Amino acid sequence: MSKIFYELKQNTNSDSVSFGKWFAYAKAIETLNTRKLAQHISEHGSIYTPDVVFGVLEKFRSCLVEMLLESKRVKIDGLGTFYCTIENKKGGAVSVDKFKVQTNLEALHIRFIPEQEEEMNISSREFLKKAEFINIATWLKTSDEEAENGGTENGGSTDNGGSDNGGSDNGGSDNGGGTENGGGTDNGGGSDNGDGDNGDDEVSLG
Repeated sequence: MSKIFYELKQNTNSDSVSFGKWFAYAKAIETLNTRKLAQHISEHGSIYTPDVVFGVLEKFRSCLVEMLLESKRVKIDGLGTFYCTIENKKGGAVSVDKFKVQTNLEALHIRFIPEQEEEMNISSREFLKKAEFINIATWLKTSDEEAENGGTENGGSTDNGGSDNGGSDNGGSDNGGGTENGGGTDNGGGSDNGDGDNGDDEVSLG
């Protein structure tokens, strides 16, 4: 069953209209690299070995970047669409003739829109319905209590699996005036606590 761990944080920004209010933030328990994902896929009833799956994933990655750099969108049925947007430097060019890519562009971003077709919809609000949410503090407390009880009965030492908050990932914001809006961006249904911490921290579960 799906489990989305979350942590509650209080808004400490006194200038925010949400000052003092509490908001939920997603907590990742692991980051799967390509090799680990290939192993996972291979173990899910696949007829292909991890090395074969890894090779396909690596080819997918390189081809995805290649297609995006050729001004193409890439839609993965049931998952969503990858595309590019342009981030302009603040202020813009004073005229068409004065615009220069080297001086007026800040960045080229890879964006993603989740699948929104009804039968496979994983857009923000629909994705929310598919998940079971668990408060990470409550889960860790329960795990610690179970470990402590088990350690007392068995005479063994317990391992609390200290949490690792990691750095927050703010993602690259698109400031302005990107030339392509992507047909509606997906905000991920994230809460706004006014403190600028929009990332998903990663926590170790022991």
